[in-house]
Amino acid sequence: MLDNFPFYLGILIVILLLIMLANKIKVAYPILLVLAGLAISFIPGVPIINIEPELIFFIFLPPLLYEAAWTVSWKEMWRWRRIITSFAFIVVFVSALSVALVANYIIPGFSLALGFVLGGIVSPPDAVSAGAILKFVKVPKTISSILEGESLLNDASSLIIFRFAMIAVATEQFIFYKAAASFSWMIIGGVAIGLLIGWLFMKAHKYLPTDANVDIVLSLLTPYIIYLAAEEVHSSGVLAVVCGGLLLSNNRHRFLSSKSRLQGINVWESFCFILNGFVFMLIGLDLPQITKGLEVEAVSMSAAIGYGVLITGVLIVSRILSTYGAVVVTLIARNFITVADRRNPGLKTPFILGWTGMRGVVSLAAALSIPVYLNNGNGFPQRNLILFITFIVILLTLVIQGLTLPYFIRKIKLNDVYDDGLSKDEAYKALRKELAEYALDYLKTNYNDHVETNISLQQLILKWEQLSNEIDNESISKDLKHIYIDLLNQQRQWLINKNRADQTLDESIIRRQMHYLDIEEEKLRYI
Repeated sequence: MLDNFPFYLGILIVILLLIMLANKIKVAYPILLVLAGLAISFIPGVPIINIEPELIFFIFLPPLLYEAAWTVSWKEMWRWRRIITSFAFIVVFVSALSVALVANYIIPGFSLALGFVLGGIVSPPDAVSAGAILKFVKVPKTISSILEGESLLNDASSLIIFRFAMIAVATEQFIFYKAAASFSWMIIGGVAIGLLIGWLFMKAHKYLPTDANVDIVLSLLTPYIIYLAAEEVHSSGVLAVVCGGLLLSNNRHRFLSSKSRLQGINVWESFCFILNGFVFMLIGLDLPQITKGLEVEAVSMSAAIGYGVLITGVLIVSRILSTYGAVVVTLIARNFITVADRRNPGLKTPFILGWTGMRGVVSLAAALSIPVYLNNGNGFPQRNLILFITFIVILLTLVIQGLTLPYFIRKIKLNDVYDDGLSKDEAYKALRKELAEYALDYLKTNYNDHVETNISLQQLILKWEQLSNEIDNESISKDLKHIYIDLLNQQRQWLINKNRADQTLDESIIRRQMHYLDIEEEKLRYI
């Protein structure tokens, strides 16, 4: 471990440089990291990185899923719940089924069960890759909300398929009623355990004498404990982490201080930044080791590449067709049920949703978690070929779809407006103005006696009237701090109520203003 420590430091420096380069040339950083890892792997003397398969899920998935659950909008997830559910479960299953059938028919020695193992691995799109690409282009909130919601749930559905397929390979049988019972428990148990442990951590944050440092450490422990607890009782650790993360995220202002929230954001962004960087670099670094394994299974390199290209094509086509199929079903169903948007999305939006199918972290983790040997001591069939095909799928979807997605978005010119026709910046300004009016009304109603005699409070009122930061902080007294903190808390509650009442309002705008209020409260600590 210590012998390779300089190598790990070097990899970290390379990751940072490549991400800076990616931002400079406006290319999604996962693409550069995978290609760089591939290039580095061919350098003579480069150490082989081996991670225990059973640790792959535990190291990378819990914190990445937990951080995603904290950033996603629950309101948007609920609004688009039908299409998110169809993408996260039905489209993933259709993709896995398509891969299983094609692999079983085309690849020699590939049983249907092995086909579902491969299908479960490569069926979920990667949210990190899509997010990194969409950062450089503007897309409607509808698309980003659907992709964010899908990314939280499709990992769970694909890993459930993967787990059942692995059991079928190991036992060479599939008993439907046992599988149905196990499937139900994985979902119900995962949701219940995630909510229960999330609730316990919420109470710990709220009632224990914690400070910002303790809160952050507890937040780092939370996803691992939730995941481990769920997996120990054979339920879905992925669903548990997602549900626990959503519960804590939606109640963050009830049990975390402004300092904990502000510092926690920075710590978590940096932590997940490093994890994502290493995992995409690991994809490229692993290729030589995977390639050597093909020789053991007597599969030629050309044939393996051909299988990888074929499976990639199947995934791309099946996702696009499934996307248009989901639109058709929605257009028919809108006559019988309530849907989030009754308008016909046309041909452009479904195509963009279908094309955002880059694979990444989850697929790599699932592939590497395949055991080398079965319980009976025999080698896991086609393991190295599955790993190689997964690598080709990740590489091709990242490079082909990742590089062309910004072009398609710019070419198609999707509108970036909300239901009221306001842009995101315009909506934020309107919200701030409405919030300032509420703050002024609250101050004049509850602290009117102080207004006439307290110059600092008059300046505070002027601050909200002008929507600026021109307050003389040095003159704030202890009483005024108390009044200002009360005002900030009232504004937070107003924003929460506003978010619940207005279903068309973008929650990211609410969070942006919440972040501003946290900064305002923290400024009082240094006065």
